[in-house]
This record gives sequence, structure tokens and C-alpha cells, in this order.
Amino acid sequence: MSTLTAPAAADLFRREPDGYLDVGAGEVAHRVVGTGPDVLLVHGWPVSGATFRTLLPELVDHVTCHVVDLPGAGSSRFTGSTPITVSQHVRSVRRIVDLLGLEDVAVVGHDSGGLIARHALAGDPRVRAMGLIDTEQVHGPSLRFRLFLAARHLPGFGAALGRAVGRPALRRHPLVLGAAFADASLLDGEFDEFFLQPLHRDPARRDAAVRLLRGFDQRLVRELAAVHARIEVPVRLVWGQHDAFFPVDWAREMVATFPAADLHVVPGAGLFSHEERPVEVARALLPTLTAPRVKTG
Repeated sequence: MSTLTAPAAADLFRREPDGYLDVGAGEVAHRVVGTGPDVLLVHGWPVSGATFRTLLPELVDHVTCHVVDLPGAGSSRFTGSTPITVSQHVRSVRRIVDLLGLEDVAVVGHDSGGLIARHALAGDPRVRAMGLIDTEQVHGPSLRFRLFLAARHLPGFGAALGRAVGRPALRRHPLVLGAAFADASLLDGEFDEFFLQPLHRDPARRDAAVRLLRGFDQRLVRELAAVHARIEVPVRLVWGQHDAFFPVDWAREMVATFPAADLHVVPGAGLFSHEERPVEVARALLPTLTAPRVKTG
């Protein structure tokens, strides 16, 4: 039995974080829990570090989890003038590792958090391993992803997004978030509390989410093959079988673009496989996250 229950893990994100990290473009919220080798968990859009709340009970008895809210998300501190782009988040993640003094760390990234983590830390000698969960692929954006991105520049997109995610029937539409989970009921409950209600009710957080989406630079996706060639540490890819945004067949093909990678497919899960099947995702990740550093040379 885990020393951290699921309700206690969720409560971590209802309280103030353990501290804030000034990354030069806002302040990252930082929470640390667990014991063992250090692991940094990087979230994607439009969520925060709370997306890992279901995974934490399966990890904390094996690794020390550093969970961050990047500027614009969760408990982070930011203003309307804070630069909020994927490229800025890449710089922020490098700065986080510096500020925390992590000299031997594994990194887990989900969704755009995996894109950010790869660009930030490829070839970094402090990194011993990576875990990538349902994230951008070398093939480029899928049709579903392209359709989602196409809406970001439409007039009134932010207001429409706020209305849609606040209404259960609308947010379950396939062109909103209905395809994010194999079980669409998981868009309610804690997912609604931590991620959708802030987008619905908080103009500042909604504006930050829209700015990040509008500033999504597809060049970062096009460069992934070259980035992967620089990631010589072990990489475990974990993918939802029914991920509609990042197809699992493309994930299978992407394995070969890393020097040392393998893939675990999670049956009955979508884009948020770690929220739908946390036990299986943790079991897939832990051997890579806890393995001793591979010496080279």
C-alpha cells in the first residue's frame, strides 16, 4: 500500500506549493513529495502539475517527485505581460533544474510537457533517463491536433473555450476535449476542478492558456528528430492505445529515432493515459526512472 493516498495526493494541489522558483518569466510553483532518486514531472496544456496527482501514489515510495506548475498554470505566479510560450517554457525547465540543484534527475513529460522536456534537457549531463507520456511526435501534428490548433486564431476563441469547458455536454464534443479520454466521464470531477473550472471562471488563467496555444511554434515539433538523436539516456515511451491526438502507430515508429528507447502501450486509455491507468503507467515508467545511470565512455 502506498504511503500517499489518492485523496492526499489531490489535496497537495489544493494547498499552497512548497515554494516558488523565479525563472525570469513568472514564478513556477514547486511541490516535492516522495523518497529516492529525483524525478521532475512536466505537465502539458491546458493542465498543471495536478495532472500527476493520480500517478504520485504509485511513485512516491520509489522516487522523489518534483512537480511544477509552469507560468500561467496551476499555482504559478504570472501577469498579463509574462511571456507565455512553449519556447519560454523550455528555458524555464532548464532554469528549474538549475535552481533545484538537480545533478542526477529523471524527467517525465506529458503532452506538450514532453515536447518542452526534450528540447530543454536533450544531452544535459544531469539527466539520467526520460519518461514521455502521449506527447508530440516526429511525424508532425495529427489531423485531430491540426484541427484543434486551427481554431486558436479565430476571433473570440478564448471566450468560446471558456464557455465550452465549463459545460459538460460541450466539453465532451470531439472537437473540444471529448477525445482526450477513452472514458469521457473523467472530464468531470477532479479534472474539472483543477483544470476546466479555472479556464471557465478565471480570465487570467484562460488568457494564459490561450496565449500558450497561440504561441505554439510548430518548428519545435519539426526539430524533434534531431533532438532525439541527442538524447542518449534511456527513454520509456508510454502511450494510450486510443490517443486521438498522438497516434500510437506513430509512437511505435518514433522509437527508432532515439538511441535507446522503448514503448509501452496502455490498453483502454487515451491522451491522459496516466490519469486513466495510473498503476499501469507507473509500473511502465519506474524501471527506467529508478535504474542507475548508464556510464558511457
